[in-house]
Amino acid sequence: MKPHVTYQQLKTLHVPEEPPLIEQPELAPHKDSRYILVITILSTMLVLAFLVRMFFLPFHSPASIGNVVATPSLDNTCNDPCRITLLESIPEGLTYDDNSTINPSIFEGWRKLLGDARSTLDIASFYWTLTNEDIHTQDPSASQGEEILAELLKLPSRGVSVRIAVNPPTPKQPCKDLQKLEEIGVQVRKVNLPRLTSGILHTKFWIVDQMHLFLGSANMDWRALTQVKELGVAVYNCSCLAQDLGKMFEAYWALGLPNATIPSPWPANYSTTYNKETPLELQLNGTDAGVYFSSAPPALCAPGRTEDLQALLGVIDEAQEFVYIAVMSYLPTMEFSHPKRFWPMIDNYLRKAAYERRVRVRLLVGCWRHSKSYMFPFLRSLNAMQDNRTHYNVEVRLFVVPANETQAQIPYARVNHSKFMVTDKVAYIGTSNWSGDYFLHTAGSALVVNESNVEARIPPTLRDQLQKVFERDWDSQYSRELNSVGQWQDLCSSQ
Repeated sequence: MKPHVTYQQLKTLHVPEEPPLIEQPELAPHKDSRYILVITILSTMLVLAFLVRMFFLPFHSPASIGNVVATPSLDNTCNDPCRITLLESIPEGLTYDDNSTINPSIFEGWRKLLGDARSTLDIASFYWTLTNEDIHTQDPSASQGEEILAELLKLPSRGVSVRIAVNPPTPKQPCKDLQKLEEIGVQVRKVNLPRLTSGILHTKFWIVDQMHLFLGSANMDWRALTQVKELGVAVYNCSCLAQDLGKMFEAYWALGLPNATIPSPWPANYSTTYNKETPLELQLNGTDAGVYFSSAPPALCAPGRTEDLQALLGVIDEAQEFVYIAVMSYLPTMEFSHPKRFWPMIDNYLRKAAYERRVRVRLLVGCWRHSKSYMFPFLRSLNAMQDNRTHYNVEVRLFVVPANETQAQIPYARVNHSKFMVTDKVAYIGTSNWSGDYFLHTAGSALVVNESNVEARIPPTLRDQLQKVFERDWDSQYSRELNSVGQWQDLCSSQ
């Protein structure tokens, strides 16, 4: 829901001003009427071109933070030497075969981004727990989170301006990390989405110097580095993408002001031309790609921004061969609504793909002690479409992260927390669990990369790499078939 606001209310957002309009130079008269006619025609053409630019193309303001100003081309192309790296967190004690796919760790990716930071760092996050302190544990595997926090605390002394948009803290999540950061000059704004959208700020991304970025499933939590299975991407030397993601951060930042309201529509300098219909055309690791960011909920989507649900459904709808999904939670419901509400939007698209186009669908769902009991009947229903006679090809499996006695004592750990989808055409890496509330009320984001026109696959594309990650997990010893009723109770709590 987008509340109506007046322009007076918009002023409370402290929206960056749009650049002033450029006045047309006054043309000196010429004695020769022919010259006057030519000059008049040229002037008219300039005015028409300006009007077309103003009214038919979203306007981009350079009044965002940092020193680099985005200059998007009218044909949605980018010449930056963009480099993308798939990152993972593999929980301690979870091992694969020696010849299995291995990617750099999220810890390594975060550490590199912090080392590269020269002027600005913006982080949009759900909560912060980078040390044992807030959750009263003494686990040595928190050392990686502690190292990340220590590096963050050094940034202001290096001249790096740090801004953090975060969900409001709760008694159970006091965010002592943020208190330490604020004490040294880091700017922190609590975004009250419970009041604004009846949701939370659940997104997870970084923007460094408006040139580099991280987006993925990992929270600012030491467990996301050593005790929870996560997946994300780092993109380097890509101002076109980083500054477009920056517009989403600026929206969170504006809504973090006291008594902020959601503008409807959002001012033009939050808009984008990079979306499902017109993705940004660039090269990732030297490979041609069409790329855009999607966002949730709809109320936080500025003009031109593809809603995250529409991006996700579009990826499923365009698949011709397969749809592979890895997500912690999959529920065709409004998970947190009262009274209960059925919400089969994504479920319908998966069934449609299997039935109408004979697309192979595989769904790998996280299984842990906090899994909702009512999720499993829905999973069994979807899995029932696997049928040798009709050749419908839908399979659901559970991914179980093992835990020893010590690991089992760590709260909210030992789970596959990844949130991604890969098809024969597209890689989709998001921050949301798959239930209605996350797409309609909760702030989330996703990176959508289409490399379907690539013929040579050396080096492997991001889509290729993501497919290998899924297939590795699907075929691993941690992947369990969804068979008997009640099986999940013993399986998911056995860790």
